[in-house]
Amino acid sequence: MAKLSRAHRAGLGWAFAGVLLFSLSVPLTKEAVGGFDPFLTATGRAAIAGLLAAAALAVRRVPVPERRHWRPLFFTMLGAVFGWPILLALALRHTTSAHAAVIAAFMPLATAVIAVLRERERASRQFWVAASVGTAALVAFALAQGGGSGGSLEADLLVVGAVFSSAWCYVLGASVTREIPGWQVISWVVVIALPVTVPASIVLWLETHGGYHTNAGEWTSLVLLGVSSMYVGFFAWYRGLALAGIARGGQVQQLQALLTLAWSALLLGERVTGTTVAAAVAVVVAVVWSQRGRHTVAAAPQE
Repeated sequence: MAKLSRAHRAGLGWAFAGVLLFSLSVPLTKEAVGGFDPFLTATGRAAIAGLLAAAALAVRRVPVPERRHWRPLFFTMLGAVFGWPILLALALRHTTSAHAAVIAAFMPLATAVIAVLRERERASRQFWVAASVGTAALVAFALAQGGGSGGSLEADLLVVGAVFSSAWCYVLGASVTREIPGWQVISWVVVIALPVTVPASIVLWLETHGGYHTNAGEWTSLVLLGVSSMYVGFFAWYRGLALAGIARGGQVQQLQALLTLAWSALLLGERVTGTTVAAAVAVVVAVVWSQRGRHTVAAAPQE
């Protein structure tokens, strides 16, 4: 088995930090859609992130990206700002977080497939076996926890769309980090969306807020979605994918469903069972196993 390089180990650490913040996304979205229109939840979080990013870029006096970078940045924006948030919010109106986790468990594997096809990353047979085992463990765990119930065909299709939208934007965004620092990539992604997200959020608020009685928890959830899941989490995530490789670094996201459960236990008082512990061990072993095979990463990220 290949020994992990220092850069690879650092990449896995950064990827885990991003996943830790992303793991709040589903429960925060579920809370937010109780007080906001699903479309407003998506545009609002992106508007918050975009305003923070605009300030950061201005303070650091970051130059505008070169013309060749705008295409991948634009398509990353479509997936990260509109695809994943909107489709997930719409799905969570008709299904539970547990059920969504069954389908979302395929995201790391989808990310790896897209990375191999688009970025020509090379992964070993051991990697694919480990990735598949981890995914199967996640699905089995989610089903055992009741995730197979409470869904609908419409919700399932929406989550599938959200998963592939997110996986696609992960790969495109990470590819740009070879030449632009990751924090600048996500900053430009949410900034170029501001001409849509800000006016859309204002219009949606004026048209829909009368039908909702938004409480402090729902407001807090929306703000946290904008700050952590939509912005700061990508700082660490894109750097991790660039250092460890998109395919292998993306497998760290197999831990996301279990981290989401941990947040539920800590914040909501939900009980952690022996099945949960067994699933956690299986997923951790699969993630470690997937990192040990031979693998090629195209280039190091920009600092």
